[in-house]
Amino acid sequence: MISDHPGGGAQTSPVEGDRIAGPSHVDAPEQPVDSDARRLAAPDDWLAVVARTAAADADAPIELLGEYLNILADAALSGRRPMKRELESVRRLGQRAAEQGVDANQAVDLYLSAAWRLWQEIPMIVRSRDRDKVRSAAEAVLRVINDAVEVLVEGHQAARRQMIRQEESARREFVDDLLRGDTDVSRLVERAEPFGLDLGRSHQLLLAAPVRSPASVDKAVVVMERAIVERFGDRDVLIASKDDLLVMLIPGELRDVVSGTDVSDPAGFVHSRLRQSGRHDRWQVAAGRPYPGAYGIARSYEEAREALLLARRLHLDDDVVQGRDLLLFRVLGRDQAALVDLVHALLEPLTRNRGGAEPLLKTLETYFATGAVATETARRLHMSVRTVTYRLAKVKTLTGTDPADPAQRLALHMAVVGARLLDWPASDLPRQPLS
Repeated sequence: MISDHPGGGAQTSPVEGDRIAGPSHVDAPEQPVDSDARRLAAPDDWLAVVARTAAADADAPIELLGEYLNILADAALSGRRPMKRELESVRRLGQRAAEQGVDANQAVDLYLSAAWRLWQEIPMIVRSRDRDKVRSAAEAVLRVINDAVEVLVEGHQAARRQMIRQEESARREFVDDLLRGDTDVSRLVERAEPFGLDLGRSHQLLLAAPVRSPASVDKAVVVMERAIVERFGDRDVLIASKDDLLVMLIPGELRDVVSGTDVSDPAGFVHSRLRQSGRHDRWQVAAGRPYPGAYGIARSYEEAREALLLARRLHLDDDVVQGRDLLLFRVLGRDQAALVDLVHALLEPLTRNRGGAEPLLKTLETYFATGAVATETARRLHMSVRTVTYRLAKVKTLTGTDPADPAQRLALHMAVVGARLLDWPASDLPRQPLS
């Protein structure tokens, strides 16, 4: 029989001498476990000491070992491979480790530490045998370690993937509710806490849109989250993607944690980092103004989104678009009836031009953008100054309004802006209701 104390001597009976046999016995999964192996696996004996020591060494919860040490002891004494239900139990322990926040490397360290400590403490019955039988015992133990660690990691990874999917789903839902301005403010405040957001503070929304490929947005989320957290800290910062846009929520008063100074142009910082991360990608960043409270976030988001939309309609090539700089255009766009009337009255005659209204409209747009300088207009449009002056004269002839006359320029300029907001002449003007 076997001495109950791990350090004591061991005597082998003929039956026990036959128990640890060659590889054919090691591979038998359903081989019965003898009474000596059961006694080795008693919960209040030396295995409990091994478990506690391994858990302390790996700094991991002891309950994650489950029946693992019993399976190892059985393998050392009988050569038994773990059964399917036992491996499933280990797989569930891997899932539990992930749910408890135990890293996969930490869980594996726990199992390996427990294995080598158990092997050191195995009674001399194993180490006193001849070389072949000791080799068979070691092979059985190594197989158990391999099988157990494999399913442990599989369970951990499966649980982590599930947790990540749940976190991403919760994150997307929270971002949608936050930007929409969910009416349940108290619930919104509660949900914001795990993300490190204080909805009582002032926040600002930045939106970044790739000019070419929307596929680069997911990569940009990772890049910008790292860049912003390193530069400004992780409080009151939230980076996500929505509708092929990069969404960045930052504090209204942003401070550089590296230099200790206030940041006056966070949109410019974001654009520079995006340009560095993808040299072949071009981005346009729009910034809403900072507002306090949960509803302030939704308001800032709407400003940034509308600024991005206006920039596209107005064909603005600016890398950074500030919502406050487009307030006039927002005012114009909100009174569509007046805007349609203005475009129809001042610009409809341009359609009688031989080349249509678009060439003359583009010339007017560039002319007003350059401060009514014909030479700069010609340079930007890659044409001669004579062509520019000819087109301006054509506008005056068709509309009766002189673009060079400061008194008449404002109305014509507003009509050109209105045409871009209405996507005219590419689209027909909306019908006006009868008064």
